[in-house]
Amino acid sequence: MALPRAVGRAAAPHRCRLLASLLVLKELAPCLAAPASYPPGRALHATGATPAGHNKWSKVKHVKGPRDAERCRLFQKLTMLLRFAVREGGPNPDLNTNLANIIEQCRSKSMPKASIEAAIKGVGKGKNSLYLLYEARGPGGSALLIEVLTDNAKRAYQEIRLMLSRSGAQMCEGARHSFDKKGVITVSGRDSQQRPVALEQALELAIEAGAQDVWEEEDEEEQAVLKFVCEVASLHQVRAKLDARGLQSLSAALEFIPNTRVQLSEEAMEQASQLLATLGDSQEVMRVYDNIE
Repeated sequence: MALPRAVGRAAAPHRCRLLASLLVLKELAPCLAAPASYPPGRALHATGATPAGHNKWSKVKHVKGPRDAERCRLFQKLTMLLRFAVREGGPNPDLNTNLANIIEQCRSKSMPKASIEAAIKGVGKGKNSLYLLYEARGPGGSALLIEVLTDNAKRAYQEIRLMLSRSGAQMCEGARHSFDKKGVITVSGRDSQQRPVALEQALELAIEAGAQDVWEEEDEEEQAVLKFVCEVASLHQVRAKLDARGLQSLSAALEFIPNTRVQLSEEAMEQASQLLATLGDSQEVMRVYDNIE
């Protein structure tokens, strides 16, 4: 049946647009049939589809990138600690206990031997660093101790105070009383025979070696390690006894251990986490201690 003339005239523009659309689709057909011909990163994304390589790039961007940056910052801080220890006690680790402990920490973090040696030999070429310990009151009434190595005390103080204030924290005398200085021996979660060391077994070994406490945690590589706590004066004796009992000590150092702990609300915990991350990103902040439960 023929269409009325009026309808036919009205439909003509629609037919033209339809024909134009068909021509465009015809020209695009080869591209749509062979999406692999598109250059990487310019492929058409269909709803619900995942472009090839997307997951791999996400891992590189969100995992490898941050880890590499954190590793770089860690090595820079260890370099500063090495140079400070050399200035304080000399370049011979046999005569400089602090230097020997830091070298072991470097090795436990897989810092290259060449980098360790270069840091020790490079003492005297740069500005002398000052060791500073700042006390602060963090979110939710938590106590913080911030260890800093800097060549400019005034600048470091201002930067730390600014970072604290942005998270609702502030410099505060008296936070030091919430911590005790102890010797801490970090031990691998596996013994010399590569057998896992259970926490119950570690508690028995702690008593035998003269340690006061022990707990289990994960290091930066998500490997299980054991932390043995003892008095400062008996640090090396306890370590020697643990090694003699088949454990593999990774490092021995003096640390601040909280003697009282506080529980934070969800909001305060989020603020504290952001503050600790910000402080950790600072090149001059060596370590931050907190008493958060």
